[in-house]
Amino acid sequence: MTFRTLDALDAAARRVLLRADLNVPVRDGKITDLTRIERLSPTIRELSAEGAKVIVCSHFDRPKGKRVPAMSLRPMADALSHVLGRPVAFADDCVGEVAKAAVDRMVNGDVLVLENTRFHPEEEKNDPGFSAALAALADVFVNDAFSAAHRAHASTEGVAHLLPAYAGRLMQAELEALDAALGHPERPVAAIVGGAKVSTKLELLGHLVTKVNVLIIGGAMANTFLAAEGKSVGKSLQEAEMHDMARSILTQATAAKCEVVLPVDAVVATEFRANPPTRTVSVDAVPAECMILDIGPASVAALIARLPSLKTLVWNGPVGAFETPPFDVATMALAKAVAEATERGALRSVAGGGDTVSALRQAGVLEKLSYVSSAGGAFLEWLEGKTLPGVAALG
Repeated sequence: MTFRTLDALDAAARRVLLRADLNVPVRDGKITDLTRIERLSPTIRELSAEGAKVIVCSHFDRPKGKRVPAMSLRPMADALSHVLGRPVAFADDCVGEVAKAAVDRMVNGDVLVLENTRFHPEEEKNDPGFSAALAALADVFVNDAFSAAHRAHASTEGVAHLLPAYAGRLMQAELEALDAALGHPERPVAAIVGGAKVSTKLELLGHLVTKVNVLIIGGAMANTFLAAEGKSVGKSLQEAEMHDMARSILTQATAAKCEVVLPVDAVVATEFRANPPTRTVSVDAVPAECMILDIGPASVAALIARLPSLKTLVWNGPVGAFETPPFDVATMALAKAVAEATERGALRSVAGGGDTVSALRQAGVLEKLSYVSSAGGAFLEWLEGKTLPGVAALG
């Protein structure tokens, strides 16, 4: 799709409403990960340097349309000030006289964070009046929250129809990376899809078989496919009710000339805990009392051996229970091999999803892939081929 970027915006002396994603992880009242705020900072710095009045809006958590003090964005404004190394003002509301007065106090180059948009029930309803109230604060709308773009809310979609709308640098980077991965990829292109359940990724798998040359399935999801092929998976997590659907996906893949790769061996244990006794077995010989908790070394070696034949790789979901050692071995080895191929310039690698980001961080390669999306649901819906309202509104 085509969309306007900051390259087309003369921001000097203009009030810019910047939709950000400040929905950061918080524990015991403290922000535990600044990644989303750090990724937002280039757009803010650029707009501020050009003399714009940067008015940042975002949701946080799920206050259900009520003012919940523990869900205020004030701590995020403080964190943004720390990241930017400059003062950031805060308004105790995102619309109305309080917000207007805070905007009126701004001078060119200033940065202001508005209070949580979800303190108003109209936000998630994409209420036209609420969209208009947000739009009244600004001259221009910039959306830099790809991670919230799958929601048709007032601050992501509604306001984009009321002001000249542009993609921020983070949004631009996400869209360009995803287009390079699936829109117009250099082939051959492969996708690694892991995680626990086929049922949560049906649309993704169905879409990917029409887009990629090779579909690699790992994690507990692979157990369902193995069982659907008639293999015994012991006590492994799997979805018996999804066997027909798994077989249907394999049939669709054959019709689309997409090769589906399943594990050939597995690391198994009789209980799921850290560092239990384990065995490596063929997927044709999983003991009845065991559960598959990671793909095995032969499967990992085969996947790594494939990398030189690929030009593009999309990754969503770990291939084992990586949070619990030693079932992180396969995911870590694969992550490091993908990072190495990427750094050599032999592979374009795009990854996303919460567990995937955590696994790549654990492997120490988060910054070594071509692009890692911090978006969760939006990244998944894009991979499923869905139109994201917040992105479509920029077109």
